Amino acid sequence: MTVSSKQKYGTLLSLYLAQSVPMSFFSTVMPVIMRSEHYSLTAIGLIQLIKLPWILKFLWAPLVDKTSIKHLHYKQWIIASELFYAITIFSIGFLQPDLNFKLIIFLMLLAFTASATQDIATDAFAILILKRKERGQGNSMQSAGSFLGALTGSGILLIVYHYYGWFWLLAGLAVFAVVALLPLLFYPNQSERKQKPEKENVSFKDIWLYFKQKNAIKSVLLLIFYYAGMVGVLTMSKPWLIDLGYSIKEVGIFTGIYGAAAGALFAFPAGYIIKRLGVKKALHYFPLSAVAAALWFYKIQQSTPSYGDIVIGMILLWGAYGMATVAVYTYAMNNVRKGREGTDFTIQIVITHLGSLLIAVGSGKLTHIVGYQKLFFIEVVIALALFLVVPQLYSENKKITNHD
Repeated sequence: MTVSSKQKYGTLLSLYLAQSVPMSFFSTVMPVIMRSEHYSLTAIGLIQLIKLPWILKFLWAPLVDKTSIKHLHYKQWIIASELFYAITIFSIGFLQPDLNFKLIIFLMLLAFTASATQDIATDAFAILILKRKERGQGNSMQSAGSFLGALTGSGILLIVYHYYGWFWLLAGLAVFAVVALLPLLFYPNQSERKQKPEKENVSFKDIWLYFKQKNAIKSVLLLIFYYAGMVGVLTMSKPWLIDLGYSIKEVGIFTGIYGAAAGALFAFPAGYIIKRLGVKKALHYFPLSAVAAALWFYKIQQSTPSYGDIVIGMILLWGAYGMATVAVYTYAMNNVRKGREGTDFTIQIVITHLGSLLIAVGSGKLTHIVGYQKLFFIEVVIALALFLVVPQLYSENKKITNHD
C-alpha cells in the first residue's frame, strides 16, 4: 500500500511531539514548581538526572535494531515504549513530591528510559519510511515537534498546573502520550523485504565499528562543532537577560515562547531548502544564519537593547538553531548502515549533544573572562569558520539506507 508523504510527516510530527512535551515539562517547568514549593537547590538539581537515558541511549540502540526485522517491529517498540511511558507518568500523579521524592525520581528515570527507547525506534522507523528526497521535510517534522513540545511543555503546562494541580497535570500528560500514538496505529504496514541477514550480525560492537568507517573522523568533527557558532549565545542568553534586569518569567517568554516558536517556524522552510539544494549545500550555508544571529547580539550589546531588539535576536538565534537541527538530522539519516538505522542515527545525535554540552560549559567560562560582547563576537567568528570548513568536513557513507 502506498503511503502519502503527508501521512508520513503527520505521523512523525505526532511521535516527536509525544517525546518532547513531557521532557520539556520535567526538565524546565518541574524545577520552577519545586522552587515555588521551597525545595532545596540540591533536590532540584537531581531532576536533571532524567536526561541520563537520553545521553546513554546509544548503549541499547543495537538491541532495538537487532530485534526489528521489519518496519512493523519498530512500530511495536514505539507503541510498547510509549504505553509504558504513559503508565509510569500517570502513576507519578498519585505521588506527592514532598513525601515520595526519591520514588518519583526513580519512576521518572524509568519513564525517560522508555522515552529514549521510543526515540531510537522512531528515528529508525523514520529512516525506513522516508524516501531520500523526503528526509529534509521529514526532519522538519522532527525539529518542529521538538520546538513545539518545548513551547507546550514550558508554557502551557505551567498554566494547567496552576489551575488543575499535580494529579490532573500528570494525567493529562499520560493521555497526551497515548493520543499521540493514534496516527502510528493507523499507519499501514507496508509489505517489505525482510532484512534478517543484516540484522543477525547487529551487536554492541556496532557502536565501536561506526567509528571505524571511512571518513568517520571528519563526520564526528562536523557533528561536534556544527552548533558551535550558536551554542554559546543560546547558553549565555538567559543569564545575559537576567543581568539586563529581566525577570525569570520574562526570560521564559523570550526563550520558551518567542524562541521555541521561531525554532519550529524556521524548521519548515529548512526542509524545503534541503530538498531543493541538497544536504551538503544546506549544511554549508545554514551557518550564515548563525552569523546573522551572533552579529545581531553583538550589535545590540553595544548599548542597552530594547525589548524589540531582544525579540528579533531570539527569532534569529532560535530560527538558526531550528534550521541547523533539520540539516544535522537529515545528514545523520543519510549516514546510517543498513540494518543499523537506530544505532547509527542515535550515535550521531548523541555526538552533537555531547559537543554542544562541552561548548556550552566552555562558553560560561569564556564569558566570565571576556564578557558578553566579546563572546558574541567570538561566536560570529566561529560561525564564519564553520561556513568555510563544512565542505571539507562533509562526508557521506555510500552504504546508506535508501528507499528511492
